[in-house]
Amino acid sequence: MLIIPAIDIKDGCVIRFVQGKFDKKIYSRDPVKTAKHWVKSGAELLHIVDLDGAFTGIPKNLDTVKAIAESVSVPIQFGGGIRKIETVKKLLDLGVWRVVLGTKAIVDKVFLKKVFSKFDDKIIVSLDTKDNLLSIKGWQSSHKKTDISRFATTLKDMGFKQLIYTDILKDGTLSGPNIKGIKKLLKETGLQLIASGGISSLDDIRKLKGIEKQGLTGVIIGKALYEGKFTLSEAQTCGA
Repeated sequence: MLIIPAIDIKDGCVIRFVQGKFDKKIYSRDPVKTAKHWVKSGAELLHIVDLDGAFTGIPKNLDTVKAIAESVSVPIQFGGGIRKIETVKKLLDLGVWRVVLGTKAIVDKVFLKKVFSKFDDKIIVSLDTKDNLLSIKGWQSSHKKTDISRFATTLKDMGFKQLIYTDILKDGTLSGPNIKGIKKLLKETGLQLIASGGISSLDDIRKLKGIEKQGLTGVIIGKALYEGKFTLSEAQTCGA
């Protein structure tokens, strides 16, 4: 099970929100330095989110992403505000390994089919949920028309093999992951999942490791690593 450090960027800083709310805490004013730190600590993949892009619908930190891609030796996946096929191509040209789609993938199935047919496994969709509803536009709105499992099954039918699942009410709270929600989605879809939200302890990672055989392939961790609840190395040992 892959342990994936998160780097959330807003206004040029590495920050963390709690449940997507605007009470940010700044952990670094140098995202490139942060990326290098996690790679030096043993990260095999970095998860980067352009929060400015998520809120506005247009990526705002492409120069930073390019600098990170040029500065580290591991793959990076990037999301936040990606609404056009041209943007996907640009990100891949900048050195991004995989592009994370959210809002546009959920509200525009024609776009999703088109971008997946063109870029295939260079695309992954993030299903960010609150109270069992899909959230869009930087987690500021709910998309009430689509059941989570039904949408995930649609992704599977298109050919997707993996997705990212985040419980927003857990995100940044250090209250533990939504194990029940993760298991439910794994069982109902048969897709591989990367889970995110609420990781607070090594015991949480051990619990998630326990459902790896059901299809959980990775865990994105933010606040717990930045707050020093455990080291990346310790997390990797638990997830191994």
